[in-house]
Amino acid sequence: MITTTIPCLRDPFIVVEKDAYYAYGTGWHCYKNSGNDLVGPWEDLGEVVRLKNPADVGENHWAPEVHKYKGAYYMITTYNSLSRGRRGCTVLKSDSPEGPFVEISDGPVTPVDWDAIDGTLYVDPEGQPWMVFVHEWVCMPEDNGSFAAAKMSEDLTHFISEPFELFKAKEPAWAVMGITDGCWMYTTKSGDLLMTWSNFSEEGYVVALARSSNGRLDGKWNHEELIYCRSMTAENRYDGGHGMIFTDRNGQMFLSFHSPNGAMGDRRETPVFLAIREENNTLVWDEPKPAL
Repeated sequence: MITTTIPCLRDPFIVVEKDAYYAYGTGWHCYKNSGNDLVGPWEDLGEVVRLKNPADVGENHWAPEVHKYKGAYYMITTYNSLSRGRRGCTVLKSDSPEGPFVEISDGPVTPVDWDAIDGTLYVDPEGQPWMVFVHEWVCMPEDNGSFAAAKMSEDLTHFISEPFELFKAKEPAWAVMGITDGCWMYTTKSGDLLMTWSNFSEEGYVVALARSSNGRLDGKWNHEELIYCRSMTAENRYDGGHGMIFTDRNGQMFLSFHSPNGAMGDRRETPVFLAIREENNTLVWDEPKPAL
């Protein structure tokens, strides 16, 4: 497991280019690594977000994701809209992974009466773009958050369908809270659709794996084993979550997440990269698990 030299970054999202790695996270800063060592060093390029109406932007500058799509770089991120009084996901665009990322949607695209966070871009086998995002527990019955999905326009500026629910946070037997964080979509070589996501178990913040029954977003989502929890490490100390998957320039696949979920002693929320691989139609560690 690789622990980076970025001093503190929640929700780390990695973009791989031929000559550099880029990391984005809560706070809207971009970090650049021009070397071959994922540990670092990482240069802080500063805040790279430019919104149409800065006066409407409150707190919670959360979880930016940057996706290469049709020749440009699109960022989906969350902020608290003061006019709505709710959090929502908005869309920005840049010609460069270094930004600036300029808002192209008219504020958040998620429903005005929802608290919605952690949007990700998923393009289905027919080429239709979707946003998969969190319908947050704070505005859900019994504090039980869910994931939702809606079709997006070709230019990614707005929804062209009503959102529908994928699953709720408390469905897995291990879940002790109603949190749905950090979804990431992964299609296996055989066409199965997986999602990595985070909630809390008795071990704290974890990264979980769910599988669609029909290879599409509208399938029944079945919950499989956790892919990361603190007892899987020799230290049995640091929890972690809000994962995404990237492949480095040498072809190694990694799960990126922050660990721990809150400051512990002199260690803050640190981006870590766990080597993984696809095996038997699922995702597994590609490094030895220590004896527990």
